[in-house]
Amino acid sequence: MDTFSSHATLKVGSKEYKIARLDALEKKGFNIKKLPYSIRVLLENLLRREDGVNITSKDIEALAQWNAKNVGEKEIAFMPGRVLMQDFTGVPAVVDLAAMRDAMKALGGNPKKINPLVPAELVIDHSVQVDFSGTPEALKQNATLEFERNHERYAFLRWGQKAFQNFKVVPPDTGIVHQVNLEYLARVVMQSEEGWAYPDTVVGTDSHTTMVNGLGVLGWGVGGIEAEAAMLGQEVTMLIPEVIGMKLTGSLPEGATATDLVLTVTQILRKRGVVGKFVEFFGPGAASLSLADRATIANMAPEYGATCGFFPVDEETLHYLQLTGRPQDQIDLVKAYLTEQGMFWTAQSADCEYTDVLALDLKTILPSLAGPKRPQDRVPLTDMVKNFADNLPSLKVAKKEAKSAEPEVTNNGETFKLKDGAVVITAITSCTNTSNPSVLVAAGLLAKKAVDKGLKIKPWVKPSLAPGSQVVGDYLAKAGVLQALEALKFHIVGYGCTTCIGNSGPLSQNISQGISDGNLVVTSVLSGNRNFEGRVHPEVRANYLASPPLVVA
Repeated sequence: MDTFSSHATLKVGSKEYKIARLDALEKKGFNIKKLPYSIRVLLENLLRREDGVNITSKDIEALAQWNAKNVGEKEIAFMPGRVLMQDFTGVPAVVDLAAMRDAMKALGGNPKKINPLVPAELVIDHSVQVDFSGTPEALKQNATLEFERNHERYAFLRWGQKAFQNFKVVPPDTGIVHQVNLEYLARVVMQSEEGWAYPDTVVGTDSHTTMVNGLGVLGWGVGGIEAEAAMLGQEVTMLIPEVIGMKLTGSLPEGATATDLVLTVTQILRKRGVVGKFVEFFGPGAASLSLADRATIANMAPEYGATCGFFPVDEETLHYLQLTGRPQDQIDLVKAYLTEQGMFWTAQSADCEYTDVLALDLKTILPSLAGPKRPQDRVPLTDMVKNFADNLPSLKVAKKEAKSAEPEVTNNGETFKLKDGAVVITAITSCTNTSNPSVLVAAGLLAKKAVDKGLKIKPWVKPSLAPGSQVVGDYLAKAGVLQALEALKFHIVGYGCTTCIGNSGPLSQNISQGISDGNLVVTSVLSGNRNFEGRVHPEVRANYLASPPLVVA
């Protein structure tokens, strides 16, 4: 249906596309230019899919007259353009599709009719574990173990890739799902077989699906049942959201990183309370951020509690699409379509109306960590000693007697006394940071300086480097810093999600025994996004999130 006479065509190069024009609503008296960009994406989704049943003209009107201060309790039916899965949460969905094919066959029908109705992509990234680290062979050894442990699952997924239409699998040891989404899978503007062009939107079975909002692709994490339903053409029912605007100004000072920025953003937004809300970033500070920095902020939306943290598409987005090898005709379509729809941000774009506006000057950002238990508990680097001392009593296992206050332990050929606060895991890991060139090159440069000064890591430390993308190893090597990281035993252990989800692997037996004997509170420092107690490693009670260079430090 086309109640608002919005259906039109758009010519880009030699191709013509069908589009649902948002300015058709302007002609009906709705002020679309005041709407947040994320709301405009939802509005196009309804406008294009109006059918008089699931989406009515009243639904479209309710969203078109979105009131920043009173969004009401209206439900809408959002249909994502595609579904993204990782191997832990995605396998059950593929099992269900296979079971549906069996059922279809039992009923005498054609099982090949059972397929996802929207593009579904699964990235195998959650199964690699850091069993081996600190050696040049670690990558190969961990990959070998991964394939041995997961042979049956991987064979099943390979079958699924061949059997189902609209379903792709990205193989193990390629990268973290959210980075693969940014670098390769995201379209920004999608095209349907029927000739429609429309904004790329996604729901994923991993909470950090939000990372792609840094690329101007609206998306968030959902449960497996919701993801399966979307794969089979069922809309995601949602309340019209409030949108919190976060105005960024200034630029990061020397010594502060994107990680420090996102830990500050997380602290501010957690304090404000943004659960169930969209957050949209704007202002000259947001425009100046690299795509990698935007993705870092968007990634941690689950930690600050929002449904998503959205950055509108602009010239920086187009630059990233070019950098990652997208076809020129796709980049041309992205700019032409979003400009035509009033969804392309420029310095001349009018400010939107928001439910609330928070302001942050980037020049105030300080080097920080977060912990020892929650990602929103930011700690300025200068306060770390006090923070650990203040938290130590509450982190001790109550009523457990220590055999020795500081047990003597031998590890890595050295004998030492193990103490409270010993950093036993240092991990450059997780989707948040491990493909952001600014923080990874910074980690490499710090490692180089340390090696030049003759510094070595302590014998109780288990270091690891798990990049989000294979390109990372290339640019660290070409920049001349990978060798220095390896000299500090930060060898690449795998391309996937490791320490952040608890795949940190075992500590050495002597270290484990020392922790138990001393009832010690040992720590991890990781560049991840989650640090809840027991998540990183069951024996490590204090866990601090930090930038890759601070992990090396």
